[in-house]
Amino acid sequence: MTRILIVEDEPKTANAIRNGLRGEAYDAVVARTGEEGFFVLNAESFDLVVLDWMLPGRDGIAILKTLRSRGTKTPVLLLTARDTIEDRVLGLDSGADDYLVKPFAFAELLARIRALLRRAGDTDILRKQIGDLVLDVENRRVLRGSREIAVTPREFELLAYLLRHHGQTVTRQMLAKDVWREPHRATPLDNVIDVHVAHLRRKVDEGHRQKLIHTVRGVGFVLREDSPV
Repeated sequence: MTRILIVEDEPKTANAIRNGLRGEAYDAVVARTGEEGFFVLNAESFDLVVLDWMLPGRDGIAILKTLRSRGTKTPVLLLTARDTIEDRVLGLDSGADDYLVKPFAFAELLARIRALLRRAGDTDILRKQIGDLVLDVENRRVLRGSREIAVTPREFELLAYLLRHHGQTVTRQMLAKDVWREPHRATPLDNVIDVHVAHLRRKVDEGHRQKLIHTVRGVGFVLREDSPV
């Protein structure tokens, strides 16, 4: 799953971007200050950064300059209310890959993110495949052979996670944390997860000799190509 860091101090904007990106099957993380964003960037890896210019403490330009001086190539989309030619030049010269002026429509933000990911040349981010199963992340389509499969947003995110870990056993605890994002729920999500996996398996595997989604009894699930049965 593509990881995106959002460094934005305005809670409403940060939450709207995060929730929108998660709805598009991205793994979106929010940092509320420049210092927090800089710390997270040093501690974890991301495929793209959405960075606000005006931040408390270390601002976006300072973060950009430091990242680029260290040779970091991660694409950065700079957000700002400043819209003069001089501001745009400063942002791009400081290392931003693109520039979006507030207020903006989420659809435009999403389009610019997809363009930056394409420009980064990582086709695996936008298209994932195992056997004849294809996940088109950019257009949110799932195909098995020539047949398109209709899936819910949650099923899409679940399948994207299984594809990212194809060949590896994924536990229910991993899915609760990374897909449902509720690792500390009072009651386990096991039944909910099992129902979603069952629905997804029926959509993906029904009618095909080669099954792709498998249950590892007592542990979790794995997406892999087995010999046709």
